[in-house]
Amino acid sequence: MDTNALIRLSENVWQQNYDPFNNIFLSAVVSALPIVFFFVCLIVFKLKGYTAAFLSVVLVSLVAIFAYDMPILKVFYSLVYGVLFGLYPIGWIIIAAIFLYKLSVKSGYFDILRESIVKITPDMRLQVILIAFCFGAFLEGTIGFGGPVAITAALLVGMGIKPIQAAALCLIANLPPATFGAVGIPITALANLVQVDAIKISTMSAIMLAPFSFCIPFLLVFLLSGFKGVKETLPACFVAGFSFILTKIITASFLGPQLPDITAGVISIAALGSFLKLWKPKNIMLSEDQNITAQNSQIAQNSLDSKVQKEALNASKPQTINVKQTLLSGTPFAILIFIIIIWTQDNFNALFANGGALNFLTLSFNFKELSEIQQIAPIVKETKAVKSLFEIPLINSVGTAIFLAALCTIVILKIKIRTAISAFSETCKEMYLAIVTICLVLAFAYLSNYSGISATLALALSKTGESFVFFSPIVGWLGVVLTGSVTSSNVLFGSLQQLTASQLGINEVLLLSANAVGGAAGKMISLQSIAVAASVVGLMGKEAQVLRLTLKYSLILALGSGVVCFMTASFFPWIVP
Repeated sequence: MDTNALIRLSENVWQQNYDPFNNIFLSAVVSALPIVFFFVCLIVFKLKGYTAAFLSVVLVSLVAIFAYDMPILKVFYSLVYGVLFGLYPIGWIIIAAIFLYKLSVKSGYFDILRESIVKITPDMRLQVILIAFCFGAFLEGTIGFGGPVAITAALLVGMGIKPIQAAALCLIANLPPATFGAVGIPITALANLVQVDAIKISTMSAIMLAPFSFCIPFLLVFLLSGFKGVKETLPACFVAGFSFILTKIITASFLGPQLPDITAGVISIAALGSFLKLWKPKNIMLSEDQNITAQNSQIAQNSLDSKVQKEALNASKPQTINVKQTLLSGTPFAILIFIIIIWTQDNFNALFANGGALNFLTLSFNFKELSEIQQIAPIVKETKAVKSLFEIPLINSVGTAIFLAALCTIVILKIKIRTAISAFSETCKEMYLAIVTICLVLAFAYLSNYSGISATLALALSKTGESFVFFSPIVGWLGVVLTGSVTSSNVLFGSLQQLTASQLGINEVLLLSANAVGGAAGKMISLQSIAVAASVVGLMGKEAQVLRLTLKYSLILALGSGVVCFMTASFFPWIVP
């Protein structure tokens, strides 16, 4: 360890050192301290999310400086980069998504939308499958970046689901689509990095995800009403899960990674909706909101802590709904889907790329200190600099797409300007602490990556020899727990997975896919995801409550991914493309 680390402010080039103690397992123990500390702060000491995140940022900074000999300026700018990324695009997405939701509530059309969903099925368990699992997958395939969890969690609260349940259910339901993410970016980025056919990784990822994707509807129902509930809704869960995995595998195998989430989401909604016209559960489980009478609705409303919840539970009196009202109630989300389709077109994005006619609408600046940080083998095949260019796409960003949908909603639903301004102001006031937490979490994540701390943990697991086939998904899981992004985890550990597969004589496609699938299991407990989910349901500062609900399922699914990977390599290698 360099004792002059404190006074050394900068160097021309700094290469990451993944084994600062010349013992990879000792180095791994030290590198794990910040993330373990964060979870202890939340679960044991029950600190608020932003307090735990701030203390963890301090600790990871000390580890980076004293254990990894990272120059202080590079530590500082790594933190700054993470904070900026937390503000844009993540913070902007959250503000825009909650603003859109509030407009729907304040216009009165959200109550109509809720009644329309109840007409499909009044059963709360099946509503959760439709919204969190099916619609959530569609949103993940189109917008990603935390938007699906923010939107679906807000919708579930509006349907009368308890906030803590809504947050946990949406995080768990996000497992199957998170592997492919927004228009397949996690898989595409991985394929480009390791120069492997994207369709091969896409196909194998869909196959590995199949047992988990099929089980998620059953798990969601179990969390709401136990084994009895699963038994009562068994046929519907089967239809949702089977239609989802079948569509996903076919799409991934023939069309690639861009569309599986979108097609699986749409087809599963159609399949389950059609099935529910022919079948109903014997016992209907209603939300607390549906059981509240008009007389005591106000009492329940006054007891709520969050404005989001208060608005969502405004007067649940029965009302006559005509076709026009039903169509208008879905306008905010229909507009969002339409705009997102445009936003994902290559021709549209080309306008804002280098050389494009609207490139001036993309602001960018380079952090010189970060451009001097280099990743080295075995994390990458060839030494290369980390990303140092920070871009702010003013127009072609997910947050702007959602905000534009909100503006269109104001016009089409004829919402008063004063009401819209009030909704936006309330959103900013309610979400500012959440965004502070997210910025701190992303500062932690970027410093973990740029210092080499994240890579140390993965390298320690790669030293387990042939057992690494089991641990391969857990590397991806660790990557997402630390970074909050399946894409980041894939880019960070893709080369390591490929190199280890070559050394073990295993098809590289299997381990590359395992990294993506394991990463999705880590999404539900990643610091970023927990902060987003807690904030949108009014549980700011109570992130530990959400984490307690999702942690064990994340671990089970990560270990399950390891078992699937090991079984595939040992007994079914022929299914790997």
